[in-house]
Amino acid sequence: MSEFPFRASLNASTLFPFELDIRDQIRTAAEAGYEGIEIWMKDLQAYAAAGGSVAALRREAADLGIEIAGAISFIPWADADADVRARGRLQTDEELTLLAELGCPSFAAPPFGDVAEVTLEEMAERYAALAEQSRGYGIVPILEFWGRAKRLSRLGEAIEVARLSGVARVPLLLDPFHLYVGGSDLADLSRLRGEDIGIVHANDYAGSPPRETIADADRLFPGDGIAPSAELARALDASGYRGFLSLELFAPDYGGRSALETARHGLAKIKRAYAV
Repeated sequence: MSEFPFRASLNASTLFPFELDIRDQIRTAAEAGYEGIEIWMKDLQAYAAAGGSVAALRREAADLGIEIAGAISFIPWADADADVRARGRLQTDEELTLLAELGCPSFAAPPFGDVAEVTLEEMAERYAALAEQSRGYGIVPILEFWGRAKRLSRLGEAIEVARLSGVARVPLLLDPFHLYVGGSDLADLSRLRGEDIGIVHANDYAGSPPRETIADADRLFPGDGIAPSAELARALDASGYRGFLSLELFAPDYGGRSALETARHGLAKIKRAYAV
């Protein structure tokens, strides 16, 4: 009998069409039955700027049984421009101060900014600096590759950056959409141990639009497209990964479903598509 050996998280992007604030995002995730939520930094900042207590938000999430699985952030840590990176270090301090108060353990570190001429060696050095800065807050940057990025677009590149960084443990962010768009070799999944994986985004995609033009808004619920979800689930299981699978969609609407209905539907799709 197949089972779902992972933990389910809701990435707040999935709820963007409903324009919920971060408290309602957390409440929706809890009511739908998720164990965790991936927040977006912009939503936490908006909440704090409006006078919301981050400490109270942390307590509310805990009372609801929702773990803050991680945060989506866009820090130009690898940018080619030294001045941009310097501003990124200030941004890191500002954001991680809030994340630490929330009790968030990690944040996504994608190749955001101008990285076309940045070598993997330079990227590794800059990731190491980001990891060192983040360590002071007790927070870990999860190295993310983007399929459309000029550099760090494939899983193999992320594995190499992790190796070159010299950092003892570099968790990677896996995303079926980015694996597909960037043309990653799925055989590279066998190179990962469970401890090498920070979090996994759950989504799917169709064969049309083609790989060259498919966009984030074209992402589908797990199991509704052609993504090798079963193969990915087996690879994750074999690695020993037992962390979060986080539903990350960017649909403009969900055919009349409410936020709660959308979240519940997504949870059922995750558990079905990634059963092993």
